[in-house]
Amino acid sequence: MGLKFKKRTIGWMFVIFSVFMICLFYFYPMIQAFILSFQTGMGSNLDFVGFENYTRLFSDPTFLTALKNTLIYLIFQVPIMIILALVFSVLLNRPNLRFKGFFRTAIFLPAVTSLVAYSVIFKYLFATDGLVNNFLETVHIISEPINWITDPFWAKVTIILAITWRWTGYNMIFYLSSLQNIDRSIYEAAKIDGASSVQQFFRITIPMLKPIILFTSITSTIGTLQLFDKPMNITQGGPGNATLTISQYIYNLSFKYSPDFGYAATVSYVIVILVVIFSLIQFKVAGDRND
Repeated sequence: MGLKFKKRTIGWMFVIFSVFMICLFYFYPMIQAFILSFQTGMGSNLDFVGFENYTRLFSDPTFLTALKNTLIYLIFQVPIMIILALVFSVLLNRPNLRFKGFFRTAIFLPAVTSLVAYSVIFKYLFATDGLVNNFLETVHIISEPINWITDPFWAKVTIILAITWRWTGYNMIFYLSSLQNIDRSIYEAAKIDGASSVQQFFRITIPMLKPIILFTSITSTIGTLQLFDKPMNITQGGPGNATLTISQYIYNLSFKYSPDFGYAATVSYVIVILVVIFSLIQFKVAGDRND
């Protein structure tokens, strides 16, 4: 018993500091934010209002717009990004492909590019007289420039393209590393049995990568629900809140409008609820049915 207690004590000595820091900087702020969501006021002059902030959500047009925009990004961008990452990883995992290192680096590079730099580049590329419009006009796809930044529909498209461009390579790395752990003999046996490349992709690659696909889908969903930097830097949430996200609305409530930290905390817990709901759905749809 003495040796067992000693080992347990030593183990706790290794983790106690990390546990304390996690509780201090993660769980304590979460609890405080939840308590704050039942209050209203400025600074330290806060009054308890019960569920008033939560009922206010359903009659707040700006919040409903931000929620709709965020869900649009989620529904369209995440599947596109996951599919592209899967396709790129399969193509770049071919043993006879030349310059694999170059292509892998080129696709992954946006994930480590400076946020401000890439936002400025996107604003210039998708400006009315930018490179994208010039190219589309040159190849006669469009007859007049598209207002990528100032049109509500095309501004959403621009944000979706920006997110996809930045994070596709990041997810591709997860799939690529997993593909390299799959025995090539499985594909060779399938090829001998007459399976085409498409059949191998859907019958071997997808099932083998199922845990990684679930992981990247959940992390991408969480990241999209917390989306802030892209619309803030590219469109500033405009035009007319057309690209406003929930996180950007939280920022505006806290620092741009008259400070209302209680209501901002309430809106932030909407993200928590959405993360839980979508994660449970993804676990239910893509998780192991035997669990």
